[in-house]
Amino acid sequence: MIGRYFDGGRRREGFELFSKMLVLGVKPNEFTFAGVLNASSDQAAEDIGKQVHGYMTRIGFDPLSFATSALVHMYSKCGNIESAKIVFKQMPKPDLVSWTAMISGYAQNGRPAEALNYFDLLLKMGVKPDHVTFVGVLSACAHAGLVDRGLEYFHSINEKHGLTHTADHYACVVDLLSRSGRLEEAGKMIESMPMKPDRFLWASLLGGCRIHGNLHLAERAAEALFQIEPENAATYVTLANIYASAGMWKEVEKLRKTMDDRGVVKNPGSSWIEVDREVHKFLVGDDSHLRTKEIHEFLEKISIKMKEEGYIPKTDFVLHDVEEEQKEQNLSYHSEKLAIAFGIIATPPGKLIKVFKNLRTCGDCHTAIKFISKIARREIIVRDSNRFHRFKDGSCSCGDFW
Repeated sequence: MIGRYFDGGRRREGFELFSKMLVLGVKPNEFTFAGVLNASSDQAAEDIGKQVHGYMTRIGFDPLSFATSALVHMYSKCGNIESAKIVFKQMPKPDLVSWTAMISGYAQNGRPAEALNYFDLLLKMGVKPDHVTFVGVLSACAHAGLVDRGLEYFHSINEKHGLTHTADHYACVVDLLSRSGRLEEAGKMIESMPMKPDRFLWASLLGGCRIHGNLHLAERAAEALFQIEPENAATYVTLANIYASAGMWKEVEKLRKTMDDRGVVKNPGSSWIEVDREVHKFLVGDDSHLRTKEIHEFLEKISIKMKEEGYIPKTDFVLHDVEEEQKEQNLSYHSEKLAIAFGIIATPPGKLIKVFKNLRTCGDCHTAIKFISKIARREIIVRDSNRFHRFKDGSCSCGDFW
């Protein structure tokens, strides 16, 4: 029943039933623990995962069980890579799932050197990697811009390890090349693939075009995505942003009209933060929160300090053709900034702020949060749709490459 609740997206009922099970004195087994921990991973519910970990410790559990692997996976997915490392080191013989969780966890948390070090250790221990392991390895290279090393790993998948390349491997390499500005190579790789390119590959290429301003390839990638998933608003928005950056407002208007004609609705950016076991969710420009006035006052005050420190709003991330002052105001109320502001005013000084976002963090927010972390003297973690960003003392763990 617990598993069915989680599979059906009914997280609260699943956790409540698990709690009831404990109250009634029914002892969970490794299947139960693994199911709840995996649900905690999917929902980034670290507090619940920690409670499960505590219960597992109290009753005693087999360090060789797959529930332990689920525990490593949960911590790494929630951005607590240090706790994942502690559990991992307590395992007498880590399985491939645990090794892969550590590699992927370090990659997502902006620590590619550690991710690749764990991969080397895996090989030395005689553990045979699978295609999921290599997705973590290639992601680490992509997040760090290690193009040549990433290509070396990619070719070793079949040449050295006897595995077949999957679409996920190609997607990682296309992402790696695109982020690094080697867009023509990325396009050629897509053309040479033995399988039909999926939306992830074209989306990676389009994202690279957004970073490096390649309009020709952007239109090609967008057209392919329109064919695959015409209802996905992200493609239209990304292409419109590229057009807007180039000052091509007529093309922006055409895209907007196409979206209206096709009934495509943009997925609003939303961010959430958990404070005192209560989840607070924010949308862009949100003024529905009970402490909205305080949140806006905080943002206004810190904005002045940020500009004194050298912050310049990146208004090219605002799509609308409006005055610069209005663009700056629009940027000020992006959902992650609202969530971070609430986290700072609602928690004691010095407490870690952890925010989650459904979309990729925009360049302006990324820059702004670096300034906020320094001025407010807070360590801030933001998990967007792509990875974890750990901001501290004015810098980010991603090294501004994401």
